Amino acid sequence: MSEIKFTKAQGMGNDFLIIEVQDIAVLQNASELARQMCQRNYGAGADGIVLVTRCLNDHADFASRIFNADGSEAGVSGNGTRCAAAYLYYAGLWNEPEIRIATAAGVKHGRLVSREGTRFEFEFDMGRPILSSDAVPMSIMPSIEQVVRYPLNLGGDLLEVTCMSMGNPQCVIFVNDLNAVNLEEIGPLIEHHPIFPDRANVEFARALSRDEIEISIWERGAGHTLSSGTGSCASAVAAALNGLTDRNVRVLTEGGELQVDWTEDDRVMLTASAEVIYEGRWLQ
Repeated sequence: MSEIKFTKAQGMGNDFLIIEVQDIAVLQNASELARQMCQRNYGAGADGIVLVTRCLNDHADFASRIFNADGSEAGVSGNGTRCAAAYLYYAGLWNEPEIRIATAAGVKHGRLVSREGTRFEFEFDMGRPILSSDAVPMSIMPSIEQVVRYPLNLGGDLLEVTCMSMGNPQCVIFVNDLNAVNLEEIGPLIEHHPIFPDRANVEFARALSRDEIEISIWERGAGHTLSSGTGSCASAVAAALNGLTDRNVRVLTEGGELQVDWTEDDRVMLTASAEVIYEGRWLQ
């Protein structure tokens, strides 16, 4: 019987199974492994798995690949990357104040802010939001440079959506009452809407003040999640684009609070914690 060693970590309730591998480019059955391990009742239970290895070039310290609970591969995950960083510090594989982790959406630069036991707080540069419909991507002809308050037809109803790429497709809808949103029903309808050829992460958001918003999340490939790093980034940027907030925003998710700062040079900085929960062995 073979086994896979893994470490579970969570960022604001968004949980991941971290697995060290020898070669990030050569993976066998990673999608099926994610589907099996992420099952809440029959597996270890998680929103996704993150495979990490030491990087073989000078551009990053480690490389990662992230697979959602449904087996699909994600371009990037803000919480998943932060959980991977927490594991690397926890396991003693890295102890420098800054860390560079390569993802399918580019290298993410992180800075360790604080540590308390197995809980780590990081600031990560999540890159620039790309606002064009082609970048999301969206099936809009002709394409538009900024998808802000775009009328999305959903079963005859028109929803105003603000969309962007944060390394993955994001769709943000502002509402007056998050409790009135039937996330389990409307989330998958938007995720699989024909306008999104690669599906979409969906955030319903409400502005509370000029520096605070709250969001509910339906994540592509994982469903209803308690938090999302890239979703928090997209929601904060969308709130600023819609004139609802300033560029520095606290994002309240069901799992906890994240800080998003959209800098004047167009970088999106995400600050939040990640916690290592337990280690285990997956028996095969």
